[in-house]
Amino acid sequence: MHSPDAPAPPPRHILTPSSLNRLVRDLLEDALPLVWIEGELSNVARPASGHLYFTLKDANAQVRCAMFRPKTGWLRFRPVDGMHVLVRARVGLYEPRGEFQLVAEHMEPAGEGALQREFEQLKARLDAEGLFDPARKRPLPAFAKRIGVITSATGAAVRDVLSVMSRRWPLAEVEVLPVPVQGREAPPAIVSMLRRASASGRYDVLLLTRGGGSLEDLWAFNDEQVARAVHASAVPVVSAVGHEVDFSIADFVADLRAPTPSAAAELLVPDAQAIRRHLQQLRQRMATLQQRRLHALIQRTDHLLARLQAQRPQTRLLRDRERLAHLRHRLAVAMREAMRDRERRLERTHARLLARHPRQRLSLYAQQLAQQERRLRQAIFQILERRRASLHQTARALHAISPLATLDRGYAILFDDQGHVIRSASSVAVGARVRAKVADGDMALRREED
Repeated sequence: MHSPDAPAPPPRHILTPSSLNRLVRDLLEDALPLVWIEGELSNVARPASGHLYFTLKDANAQVRCAMFRPKTGWLRFRPVDGMHVLVRARVGLYEPRGEFQLVAEHMEPAGEGALQREFEQLKARLDAEGLFDPARKRPLPAFAKRIGVITSATGAAVRDVLSVMSRRWPLAEVEVLPVPVQGREAPPAIVSMLRRASASGRYDVLLLTRGGGSLEDLWAFNDEQVARAVHASAVPVVSAVGHEVDFSIADFVADLRAPTPSAAAELLVPDAQAIRRHLQQLRQRMATLQQRRLHALIQRTDHLLARLQAQRPQTRLLRDRERLAHLRHRLAVAMREAMRDRERRLERTHARLLARHPRQRLSLYAQQLAQQERRLRQAIFQILERRRASLHQTARALHAISPLATLDRGYAILFDDQGHVIRSASSVAVGARVRAKVADGDMALRREED
């Protein structure tokens, strides 16, 4: 039993394994952000889920690691046991088993990563010293007489450079200055050749070049002493190391960086064909300008000669005489034109008077009268013709109903002694004489008894 006056024991904070693991995980993640860890891979496993599980170890310790999808899809190499790698990861705790682990975000081979970091550090340091300053870069000579090519004497780069230069500008003298371009002996050899070529005074420009390769293959051109030798060169230096995507410290220090050895050759020498076309254009322009200048001088000479001749009295008298002759000619032409104009006006007036003369009117009236007479005669003739036709038609009609026409058909007309037409037999007495008219004459007849 506790005394009533004794203090109460403090409350106990009891954790479960899950809450403890969760607390530790939060503490680790808050205390340690993303870290870079370098070590050797072991126990590499990649199940069907696409996740990657491995152990990262050194000589004294190891730690379990996991890399989840889609991070594993970004890897540029296949991780295997024994590979030395550089990992960027978050420190954490796998709660179900309470195991300390790393969750990897990025992984790369340790050698390449170390070289890249060294590259970036040297680049930043030399940039801070001003070795990359664009203001110190010198222009290349337009027509280099002698070019020194510092490269391997047996590589493909030197063949490309020589081929392009001989094709584009055969007048340039190209000297190959052989050096090793990779390995430990390469940087001091390159530095020595740069210094000797610069001090010789033989070259208008130097080309430092080699073909493509890995970062390790190109590392000789990332050497600090090589960079400083390029910077100290008394003649311009062109750097063409690797392919278009490759950049070296020498590229940044050089007066000009070319993406490939062939491109560097094109930048160093002009195109002979283009120069030939340009010279032809200049020649044509020069000929045109000379012709124009000569023509202008001839015109000016003629003008001065004309002015000189104009100042002489004989020339002025000749000019006045010519002007007088010209005025006389104009006067004569004007008088002839005036006379011709008056003659034309007189002819027009005479024609108008003739048109108004009485003889012209009488002739016109005579023509009109003759025309009217012809028209009257024609009208009378037409009227007579129409009347003649009408009379003829009437005659035919009368003839058709004439008694004479009846007589022609064998009939006869009887007349009494009074000359009246007998129309009835009862009007003629027996023994009376009558006259019968037939077609061709008359006959005397007497009525007998019936």
